[in-house]
Amino acid sequence: MKIYHSLEDFSRLPFGVVTSGTFDGVHVGHQKILLRLKEIAEKNSGETVVITFWPHPRTILKPNEPSLKLLNTFEEKADLLRKFGVQHLIRIPFTKEFSQVTSVDFITQILVDRIGTRKLVIGYDHRFGKNREGSFEQLKLNGPAFGFDVEEISRQDIDHVGVSSTKIRQALESGDIDTANHFLGEPYPLSGRVIKGDKLGRVLGYPTANIDLDSHDKLVPAEGIYAVTVTHENSTYGGMLYIGNRPTVDGSKRSIEVNIFNFDKEIYGETLKLSFQKLLRSDSKFSDLESLKKQLEKDKVAALQALEAIL
Repeated sequence: MKIYHSLEDFSRLPFGVVTSGTFDGVHVGHQKILLRLKEIAEKNSGETVVITFWPHPRTILKPNEPSLKLLNTFEEKADLLRKFGVQHLIRIPFTKEFSQVTSVDFITQILVDRIGTRKLVIGYDHRFGKNREGSFEQLKLNGPAFGFDVEEISRQDIDHVGVSSTKIRQALESGDIDTANHFLGEPYPLSGRVIKGDKLGRVLGYPTANIDLDSHDKLVPAEGIYAVTVTHENSTYGGMLYIGNRPTVDGSKRSIEVNIFNFDKEIYGETLKLSFQKLLRSDSKFSDLESLKKQLEKDKVAALQALEAIL
């Protein structure tokens, strides 16, 4: 997959099979669009193109609202899109100026003139252009005049619930990992660099790697203890992850730390990828460290049970 950080870097295609959107999470609804994109391209000897926007448009259009936490870093999104056979990924810098591009200009200048779109595939709620004025109906009306067809993919329902990035964020914020992973089609990821902590975990017999996140715009699930898989240098281990402010020792700052099972390497400064498998319990304050240690013993048993079918 080729990644373009500017439209100017892109060379017009003979037969572009295109979709556009933020694709945060690349969830099962997005995946339905991507699979259709690939299917059409293969039938027509075309090439698949995803247009995405960075930063997320909402952060530019609604700067006074609480900052939007994202399901993917751009790198995670790119890796997921690559897995679904996307050949060209165009990352358009989203600015206030770009937000003023009309839907007609988006169609003519970007889809037609720059990319060479012959088939456009969009999701059921897709809007585009200044003030979100562009719609499927407009595309359907204008497409033939500009030499492309448009296809709308219906809403992806799971258990009679429409899948959306917003619903996945809400699930993660409440610790509902099962629902989030179900909608994502795979475990929710979190990555970061290992930094030094105060070594309390080692005192308790459960040494942890403290994680400094790759992106502070990335959504961190609810506080609690989770069963996770941990990837380090292409090897995967089981582990239990803690997210919280460590109330038993009167902590004041959120900590993200993972106890990796059957692992004793020195990894300060190195990157770990965490994949959330199950919420084991919410965060709690214990009367003393001995009580906390006994609970950690139970947590490890529960984590190993949750990971048994995976590892």
